Amino acid sequence: MKQHRVTTDFSTGQAQIFKNPFLESLTKTNPTSNIIVYGITILLLAYLAIDVMGLSVISFLILFFTGFAFWTLAEYLLHRYLFHWYNDWKWTKRFHFIMHGSHHEYPKDEERLLMPPVPGLILASFLFGIFYIIFWIFGFSNLTYGFFPGFFLGYLMYSFVHRAIHMKRPPKRFKYLWHHHNLHHYQYPDKAYGVSNTFWDKVFRTMPPKPTKR
Repeated sequence: MKQHRVTTDFSTGQAQIFKNPFLESLTKTNPTSNIIVYGITILLLAYLAIDVMGLSVISFLILFFTGFAFWTLAEYLLHRYLFHWYNDWKWTKRFHFIMHGSHHEYPKDEERLLMPPVPGLILASFLFGIFYIIFWIFGFSNLTYGFFPGFFLGYLMYSFVHRAIHMKRPPKRFKYLWHHHNLHHYQYPDKAYGVSNTFWDKVFRTMPPKPTKR
């Protein structure tokens, strides 16, 4: 199949993903809703890890920060290989538009700069299941409950960085992140997949070209 690339063309306004009003409402969110829903989820997983699964506080913290760091790699891989997956099949085009294509077409669509709670929790459950199976294979399935809250918090932090890049002026210290992600949207859609960091773009050689000095 011929592979299509995400373009740098964009529009202002708001995307329409579903014709059904209820389904359409599930594709929108705001920062307060995400902090409450995802924050409670992370706290619940932490409670299960320590009080139900019996992880010590030290073990939990080690797993938590390991999961947090691992998110940075997952962020890069998901963005590059899942959200930019596109071919001529009708269902993959639809999947791409729902998951990420609409964001590239409407990068200032404020209500879709964060993952809405319903699809977010569905995706989180799927990822939790994958990690659970991996830990289970090695005989330590209970460790998932310490690892995943950190992983999930990494996602939450990334999502708010992403929203800030599209909605706010860059702080001087983090101006390079604003520049990096804007290059991905408006000049190099097949590069600069990292949003919260540029580390994995350097590792996998997908950094955008440095501007030439005149």
